[in-house]
Amino acid sequence: MRVAYLGLGIMGRPMAANLVKAGHQVTVWNRTPGKDVEGATSAPSPAEAARGAEVVWICVSDTAAVESVLFGPEGVEASLTPGMIIVDSSTIAPSATRSFAERVRAHGVEYVDAPMTGSKVGAENATLIFMLGGDEAVIENLQPLLTAMGKKFFRMGETGKGHAAKLAMNLQIALIYEGFAEGLALATKLGVDAAALVALVEATMVRSGVVEYKAPFVLRRDFSPNFPLRLMHKDIRLALAAAKEARIKLPALETVEEVYEMATEDGHGNLDYAATLILLEKWAGVEVKGASA
Repeated sequence: MRVAYLGLGIMGRPMAANLVKAGHQVTVWNRTPGKDVEGATSAPSPAEAARGAEVVWICVSDTAAVESVLFGPEGVEASLTPGMIIVDSSTIAPSATRSFAERVRAHGVEYVDAPMTGSKVGAENATLIFMLGGDEAVIENLQPLLTAMGKKFFRMGETGKGHAAKLAMNLQIALIYEGFAEGLALATKLGVDAAALVALVEATMVRSGVVEYKAPFVLRRDFSPNFPLRLMHKDIRLALAAAKEARIKLPALETVEEVYEMATEDGHGNLDYAATLILLEKWAGVEVKGASA
């Protein structure tokens, strides 16, 4: 398929590379010049990248960035043609997704929201899990691209429901990790070895995929960004905004958002979101680490 891939960040670049490896004809664009993908053609603007594409795949940082890529100067809108499919793998507000979809459908263009989970490793290994919002027949047409980048695909409903599901997922990830981090900080302060606590957690009902994935990084104090704290913070705020629109309360997430705000103020925004532990350590006067640290 002829694909325009827009956004070559931590996730986008390996995803685009996997499309090339699968034999698709890929044109890429990135807001910051200098990034490319071997085997793909680079374009100077979203409009140019999208010209002649069957599918335009977007993976950028936030709602404003998606809007700019689609409708800003030299945006995709100038190159829209009937029958084209736009897919957004960014994590943005569901209400904005519905608005963007309505605007492009006036051009005869389909719109699918396809946020994913699996982090940097999943993007590199083509093992991402996609949450899809959109028409079932349109999603079926995307199968060759989805299978090039991921291993499982869940249609959550109509357009906007993929992003709604992603916010619910990231809410849980943030809360689960924060509970793990607070447990580590308390155990370390009370003299329990961190690696021993992790082994105990993994042998009991407290275990989780979040802990299983993050624990090795934490024990060796590797906070390099697989999923930057600033982006998780953005997603937490999106979830809280969606909850406000829906008139529901998320009290635990409100508290965790305060932790993220303070971690950002302490300069940890570009580290992995696991770096909220550094703030807890600062308050506790301890350092959590395993033998490999």
